[in-house]
Amino acid sequence: MTIPLPDEIHTPRMMLRAPRASDALHLFEAYTQDPEVARFMTWRPHTQVSQTEGFVAYCMKAWAEDRSRAYLLVPHGNDDVPVGMLEARLQPRTVDIGYVLQRQCWGAGLMSEAIEAFSHLALSLPEYFRIQATCDVENAASARTLEKSGFVREGRLERHTVIPNVSDEPRASFMYARCK
Repeated sequence: MTIPLPDEIHTPRMMLRAPRASDALHLFEAYTQDPEVARFMTWRPHTQVSQTEGFVAYCMKAWAEDRSRAYLLVPHGNDDVPVGMLEARLQPRTVDIGYVLQRQCWGAGLMSEAIEAFSHLALSLPEYFRIQATCDVENAASARTLEKSGFVREGRLERHTVIPNVSDEPRASFMYARCK
């Protein structure tokens, strides 16, 4: 089945596009090695660019096989330098999203702009009725980003996700969603 999502999404300040092999070094320098960015992620900070290269290859393969869309966030006028990612993992009638943004861009509203644009587009398609995301209960910035993007907190999921930079035990997450 072909995913009905576009290859590019444009917002006022950036474009969301497919990953390229040449993005790995930029992503490594921007955030994959940054422990503060990785703090609430499900992966540990990368110590070598080869780890980021492997992740980018995985994202490209998943895109080619129509399993998911890992959109890179690139500022207008410089689509060779990604500053973050919004991954859309597809399920029947639902899209589960995850996201990350380099620290230098925190607080500028870029991620909520990307999530808003993606959600509006995905919910305009007949295939999808729900966009959902989870965040660690201590990740207040992520919760605010989702709320600014029109998501509603639906509940708390106990022992839901391992956040290896915080604990080896599963931690509680908040479930957020935006529905049509």
